[in-house]
Amino acid sequence: MLNKKDELILSMLQKNSKYSSREISGKTGIPITTVHNRIKRMEQEGIIKSYSVSVDKEKLGRAVTAYVHIAVTYTKADGTKLSQEEIARNIRKMPEVEECAIVTGTSDIIIKVSATSINDLHNLVINRLREIDGVLSTLTSIVLKNIES
Repeated sequence: MLNKKDELILSMLQKNSKYSSREISGKTGIPITTVHNRIKRMEQEGIIKSYSVSVDKEKLGRAVTAYVHIAVTYTKADGTKLSQEEIARNIRKMPEVEECAIVTGTSDIIIKVSATSINDLHNLVINRLREIDGVLSTLTSIVLKNIES
């Protein structure tokens, strides 16, 4: 169970995973040894799974972001059965796919993709994604603006 100090430390690391124990201590008033020990404990308990980097996709040439809602079929043309997870794993292998989730509702799978252009997105959805066994149909929503926290 996390207490307020743990939550504060996690909040700081989520904002910037490069913060050192000393920096977190200075910004929160929690003693540096306490910060260090709590981070280590949360790592060992699997609460902190990894540290990541946030990148500027535009500077990487991947300025188009979209969410693609996917409906699936569980049978291939030859009658072979497919699982939703198998379909999702095949989709997740595509390098443009940043996130892939099996969901409830009108879609079976939702993915977040980044592309270099609308034409690149078109190629991804029409020529590659729809060719994956089990993908029945797609509905694409292009992100106009991300709202940062």
